[in-house]
Amino acid sequence: VQLQASGGGLVQAGGSLRLSCTASGNIFRINTMGWYRQAPGKQRELVATITSGRNTNYDDSVKGRFTISRDNAKNTVYLQMNSLEPEDTAVYYCNLKFTRYSFWGQGTLVTVSS
Repeated sequence: VQLQASGGGLVQAGGSLRLSCTASGNIFRINTMGWYRQAPGKQRELVATITSGRNTNYDDSVKGRFTISRDNAKNTVYLQMNSLEPEDTAVYYCNLKFTRYSFWGQGTLVTVSS
């Protein structure tokens, strides 16, 4: 299984970005896809997850600003990020989990300037 993420970049505070991540390979249809982030000097943390049944979970810090969605036919997960803050600056990683397996994408950098 491989995950390819895209959509990061530099944006001013208050702006928006949309991240995408497409999974390829032998993927079990019942799975959870999600986004995590790691800021400099900090541990990787959960941003949001979505199951194949489209149940979602968000970290409190992004609720109301970020929206996770997915296209099951394309094995793609999206993260719409609005009202971005400098504190959102991090490398964002997509993740795919099914059964006992967990796969990570390569990470995409999001930088929010004040």
